[in-house]
Amino acid sequence: MALMFLNGGAMRGGPLHHLLGGAPLVAETSTAAKYRFYSVGDQCPALHPVSHGGAHIAGELYDVPMDVLRDHVMPAEPPELELGVIELVDGSSSLAMLLRRPSTSHVQLIDITEHRSWLAYKERADKERAHKERTT
Repeated sequence: MALMFLNGGAMRGGPLHHLLGGAPLVAETSTAAKYRFYSVGDQCPALHPVSHGGAHIAGELYDVPMDVLRDHVMPAEPPELELGVIELVDGSSSLAMLLRRPSTSHVQLIDITEHRSWLAYKERADKERAHKERTT
């Protein structure tokens, strides 16, 4: 089993949650304030460690069997992300998906750190899209 911090589509209610194969939720938590947060092509979020200007990013911590991580979770991740180890708000460590550096593609990155959550970012983006559609 491996503790895996998730902050995108594999969280509860997300379109990729089924990939966890029933892995138990350990906690709703956040990262230490050592990360910037990006939207990768507006398809998924990515954490990027920084020495200054980081923020707490919300997510969920799961106890995922290594074979589920290997066979289901990792193959579903985009090439712009890579597996790494992060620090959580309580000082403990966890696996998480990080923005691959150097970048392996030309997908647009949008800094969404101010939202501190993928769900908050997506809700705001959806409202802005709906507003634009109504006014055009």
